[in-house]
Amino acid sequence: MKQLTSAQVRQMYLDFFKSKGHMIEPSASLVPVNDPSLLWINSGVATMKKYFDGSVTPENPRIANAQKSIRTNDIENVGKTARHHTMFEMLGNFSIGDYFKKEAIEWAWEFLTSPEWIGFDPDKLYVTVYPEDAEAKRIWLEEIGLPTDHVVEVADNFWDLGVGPSGPDSEIFYDRGESFNDLAEDDPENYPGGENERYLEIWNLVFSEFNHKPDNTYEPLPHQNIDTGMGLERMVSIIQDAPTNFETDLFLPIIAKVEELSGKKYGSDKLMDVSFKVIADHIRSLAFAIGDGALPSNEGRGYVLRRLLRRAVMHGKKLGVNEAFLYKLVPIVGEVMVSYYPEVLQQKDFIQKVVRNEEERFHETINEGLTMLNDVLADLKAKNETTLDGKVIFKLYDTFGFPVELTEEVAEDEGLKVDHEGFEVEMQAQKERARAARSTETSMGVQTALLGDIKVQSEFVGYDHLEVESQLLTILQDDAVVDAVSGGAAQLIFAQTPFYAEMGGQVADHGIVADKDGNVVAKVVDVQKAPNGQPLHKVELLQAVKKGESYFLQVNAAMRNKILKNHTATHLLHKALKEVLGEHANQAGSLVAPKHLRFDFSHFGQVTAAELKEMEKIVNRKIWEAIPVVTIETDIDTAKNMGAMALFGEKYGHDVRVVNIGDWSIELCGGTHVSNTEDIGLFKIVSESGIGAGVRRIEALTGQEAYEAFREEEDLLVQVAQTVKSPQMKDVVSKTEQLQQQLRELQKENEQLSTKLANQQAGDVFKNVKEINGTTMITAQVNVKDMNQLRQLADQWKQKNYSDILVLGTAQGEKANLLVAMTPAAVEKGLKAGDLIKAIAPKVGGGGGGRPDMAQAGGKNPAGLPDALKAAEEWLA
Repeated sequence: MKQLTSAQVRQMYLDFFKSKGHMIEPSASLVPVNDPSLLWINSGVATMKKYFDGSVTPENPRIANAQKSIRTNDIENVGKTARHHTMFEMLGNFSIGDYFKKEAIEWAWEFLTSPEWIGFDPDKLYVTVYPEDAEAKRIWLEEIGLPTDHVVEVADNFWDLGVGPSGPDSEIFYDRGESFNDLAEDDPENYPGGENERYLEIWNLVFSEFNHKPDNTYEPLPHQNIDTGMGLERMVSIIQDAPTNFETDLFLPIIAKVEELSGKKYGSDKLMDVSFKVIADHIRSLAFAIGDGALPSNEGRGYVLRRLLRRAVMHGKKLGVNEAFLYKLVPIVGEVMVSYYPEVLQQKDFIQKVVRNEEERFHETINEGLTMLNDVLADLKAKNETTLDGKVIFKLYDTFGFPVELTEEVAEDEGLKVDHEGFEVEMQAQKERARAARSTETSMGVQTALLGDIKVQSEFVGYDHLEVESQLLTILQDDAVVDAVSGGAAQLIFAQTPFYAEMGGQVADHGIVADKDGNVVAKVVDVQKAPNGQPLHKVELLQAVKKGESYFLQVNAAMRNKILKNHTATHLLHKALKEVLGEHANQAGSLVAPKHLRFDFSHFGQVTAAELKEMEKIVNRKIWEAIPVVTIETDIDTAKNMGAMALFGEKYGHDVRVVNIGDWSIELCGGTHVSNTEDIGLFKIVSESGIGAGVRRIEALTGQEAYEAFREEEDLLVQVAQTVKSPQMKDVVSKTEQLQQQLRELQKENEQLSTKLANQQAGDVFKNVKEINGTTMITAQVNVKDMNQLRQLADQWKQKNYSDILVLGTAQGEKANLLVAMTPAAVEKGLKAGDLIKAIAPKVGGGGGGRPDMAQAGGKNPAGLPDALKAAEEWLA
């Protein structure tokens, strides 16, 4: 077996399948694009769904990739087992209706055993097959030549996610030898495919050949597919002869840095080793996820990141690290992965800043959580209770990020039992809430052969033409291809079209289709890309159309003109964002419509009014500079060398379009644009808001819509000027400030009068003292404006020591307020303000609480105040 680094194994895999005619697809972002069913990209095949379900036809039906993935369903096992990770890499090769079982099996075997590639000893390899998959078993035995005792039938070898593509699979296992055997010889799991440490699964070949229908029946797919996966971490652990994945070059440099920061030695203590592993695993997930635009928060992906970070921090504390340290590991992660994932090092400063901010905030929170836990434990002991409630454990876990085992450890150190089952109930309830908050669409879509089988060529000529004569090549109506159609809705494909198909955030063009006599035969209401890339025109037919005939296609020029302005303005805004907020402000989605533009971007803080003003100023300055907008077509490498910025979620082929605005903004973009920035006319930001964890949204207008927005604001200002009686617009601010000053003076005068009135009332109220059972009490309904003035009266009562107990009530409209105060002497007798307020608050239709010496309540039944005051006297009696 060769001695290889993880980077060499990854590259060798990709090179092997490239030599077999595969297109190498780059690793997609961990944050799914246009897939609400996934929280994270969780496997290599997750990014291939569009090819498997037929919605997109790939350039090449043979694809291979190395895909970073995140799964957190087994987070509690990370560090405790040899191979559980939150982030891992899946190496995969895929066939979309091209090769099938024979080639998939032969190539897997060649890659694993050939001396030119990995060079495993064939005798060390075992495979499992689905019992009913006779073809796969035959290939392994007859064509590969495996001995019969190396092919094991396993009933679970059937890949099925529910409705959608499914099929049998065949797994390949490596025998690590007797020294790794952790089971007895007769243990039922002691075989390739069982739960054991000796036989390690390294490859899974899924033969996707059936469509699992909603009625739970299976039918053959129109195209048979191959989906394989090989875990890089476990493959490298075998090649590097590592006991677990963590002793490979993917993790050891990170662990070494943690040793340096903690002063502890990895391998010297099993419990400490768990902490080393958790930290090394979690920082990889954090660095990559933050680099892909996810940010810590209290929901969704952000909650996962916050939880990972807090677990890692707590394990750092177990190693004696009591300050922010995770951010120091980010460069190590970047250096380990730089050969294939340079983005971590490229964004190192931003990722470190996010991690450090979150760490420092958590260190403050830890102290709050420990204080809360110590208070709870002290209270339990005072009540002679012996068990810490599961709800408390969950609150500490959910609110403060305390690992459950830490809470339980502290409690047990204090001699208390823990309600772990109660915690599990709360945890399950949270999982169900999270599951309900996400889309339930978890299965892959079903293949539809209709659009995928349409291979006609259709050229978009809309960059240069808004009107063109073109032949009608394909007509679809009611899920069928037809030669002619006379009315209703239909989908049309032409040899050439000026209509832009919705893509990259830019909405589709609208317009008309006319015959040679100029008669409008159809309205174009939408244009989408068909699986093979043709613009698919969705139309409302006004007259009959026929395949093979020529028609005039005309784009709505006024609508297109507005879209051009907004799209180019989006590029200017993107660049302005980076100049004002920093390079981390990456696009996270956009909408370019005729009447407005919308731009989503990653940013972990609020955008200030001053920053928005600066962005708006920069964009308008570029508009007024009248910069030519130059669009060129070139290859992807040349574009990158020019400094072209790729847009979020877009896939780029070999040939790309580069939109260059004065060498200031250079982006890869297939959209339509103005020829000069001055064509945009005017740019105005109308709103900025947060739309999710670490994602902000700006909405803006250009041209006519921007002018109308400014005019609308000016009209409002004129109305304000008239309202404040300011004849000159320039005097509106000073006039408004005068009115505010007058209002403040009147409010101050009103407060003084209210206080004076309250003092006068106090003189009367405090005279009416009653004695009940040796305790003096004052009860009164007073005419004050709010609870604040009730408290002022209570302060006067307290200073003068008029009685042992004070009960006051006041009514304001439909609301009632009650206040109870007790002297220290009354409290010493066992009387509590909180108990009294709870007894009388229901009389005013409300509830309340407070300290033993002061409590208050509110209600919606002011008529009940006399009864409440009477109930106070009865309570004391």
